Amino acid sequence: MCKFVSKGFVLMTLACWAAQFGVAQDAPVASAETDEHIQLVTSGLTGDVVIKGDEHATHMLADRMKELNVPGVSIAVIHKGKIEWARGFGVSSIGGSPVTPQTMFQAGSISKPLAAMAALRLVEQGKLSLDADINTFLTTWKFPADPVAVGKPVTLRELLTHTGGTTVHGFPGYASTEPVPTLVQVLNGEKPANTPAIRSEAAPGAKWNYSGGGYTIMQQALIDVTKGPFPKLLHDTVLAPIGMTQSTYEQPLPKEFQAYAATPYSGDGKPVKGGAHTYPEMAAAGLWTTPTDLARYAIEVQKSLEGKANHVLSVEMTRQMLTPGMGQWGLGLEIGGAETDPYFTHGGVNEGFVNNFAAYEKKGEGAVVMTNSSNGGLIASEILHSVAAVYSWPDLHPTVRTVVSVDPKILAQYAGVYALAPTLNMTITLVNGQPVSQVTGQRKVPLFAESETMFFPKDINAEIEFPKDEKGPASQLILHQNGRDMTAKRLDDVEAKKSADAAAAFDKRFKDQTAASGSEAAVRRIIGELQTGRPNYDLMSPRLTEVTRQQLPQLQPMIRAMGALQSVIFKGVGPGGADIYQVNFEKGSIDYRIWLGADGKAENANLRPSEYPVPIVAAPH
Repeated sequence: MCKFVSKGFVLMTLACWAAQFGVAQDAPVASAETDEHIQLVTSGLTGDVVIKGDEHATHMLADRMKELNVPGVSIAVIHKGKIEWARGFGVSSIGGSPVTPQTMFQAGSISKPLAAMAALRLVEQGKLSLDADINTFLTTWKFPADPVAVGKPVTLRELLTHTGGTTVHGFPGYASTEPVPTLVQVLNGEKPANTPAIRSEAAPGAKWNYSGGGYTIMQQALIDVTKGPFPKLLHDTVLAPIGMTQSTYEQPLPKEFQAYAATPYSGDGKPVKGGAHTYPEMAAAGLWTTPTDLARYAIEVQKSLEGKANHVLSVEMTRQMLTPGMGQWGLGLEIGGAETDPYFTHGGVNEGFVNNFAAYEKKGEGAVVMTNSSNGGLIASEILHSVAAVYSWPDLHPTVRTVVSVDPKILAQYAGVYALAPTLNMTITLVNGQPVSQVTGQRKVPLFAESETMFFPKDINAEIEFPKDEKGPASQLILHQNGRDMTAKRLDDVEAKKSADAAAAFDKRFKDQTAASGSEAAVRRIIGELQTGRPNYDLMSPRLTEVTRQQLPQLQPMIRAMGALQSVIFKGVGPGGADIYQVNFEKGSIDYRIWLGADGKAENANLRPSEYPVPIVAAPH
């Protein structure tokens, strides 16, 4: 029997892990039916939107991996309550070994539902409460009271359902060259943490707002209650009971296990600098695992509902976990599908890893997809569409749309520039008779007509509507996306020309990789203001002003601790239009991204510690 070894956060001895990996490799021989399923799934990838009658709607997995610079993909499919097949495709590292079912990936936010399961286990043991003030269980650190919370305490239930009103959506992790903060430093936003302090941004229970910060509070509570390392707790309460033998919350991954780890890659096909990032925010993003092990987790949930495999949670607690509340979220999982036939799901993104899974509560069906590329999200979605088709799932199919012909004279009326926001426009042009949309700072997207007034893009699940206007050319458009409607008014000719000129200037600036006039001066000014604690909000957009006011208590001491400013070095223009600078201080460096408006005001900005400092040299003025 393998025993947990807590020293140095080593999950198990190497010999024990080798034995477990050997057992995991003993997969059953695939039947002819299973082989057919694999062939159909890997040859039937489809996007979120499919045009009816399009004979080129499906794609081969290998082709999509090549097109999207995704080196490796691993898939596990659950059918009739069992893992029917698990296969790896591509390579775990370019020039290295192929992906196998034993290849380990960072799960990203799929870490959350398993961490939630551990918390619920402690609830059933009477060590935690779902509805008590979380500070009742926190001893190492306390969640600070905030006037915005209007005196309401934050509970574990709210943290697990993303309704606690807590800040910090997600975490970028730390490259191998960077110092890693303690969990308390992450909670307080203290150096070397690269995210702001986790605090209240709304009253608990007032709204749904995805918060990895909330799960980090939960992680500290679990540590304080059990008085032991978090990886050991997750191993003992969740991973081992379920049989997830190739999974660990160890951060970073111990050296003896790295032979099984996939290398993360950026969207351009280059390996992530410094390799896999380290995530002290283990509950939110720290799990290393395989699709096979995640499939075991999904099967455990399915069988626990039936009272057939309650290795972690009781039937009643499993039901609570899967009961949807605000935002259709249960206790750690998103719930989709019909009320009579729901499925549970979660995605996960870490630096260079993108993954997704979905499984039905009642049918014993499901699938897990893991990739080692920042572009893996598209492939994961397309694979799930393919699995849904092959296994006749009622959900997760692409939206099928019918294209109709529209009079070119009508299409010509829609050409123009529409203001989505003060500095965000959508430009509609005609290219060889086809409407094409382009949002400020983004790529051009062809549009297809569903009617004279409704259009859609193929690779984005959205619609653009041009309401009929008796006065002539369309005076507005409506963007329908993610359950929201955004109305954009058409600009007049003078405003449209300014927008077109700005778009052309951006295209040239991006092509030439030249900084916007005044952006370096703005960076230097803002850095100086942050050091003194007196930002000039008159030179910021309202949104940046709001964020800066909120984060100033954490930003000022962090910037001041770095010492005197030594140089500001331009690194390039990002696809979204940001000028990217490396700002070097006496005691460290940060990457600073700034979006400068035409009026010289900073529209948006963000910063994080530089992963790979360049030589500190004087920047030209």
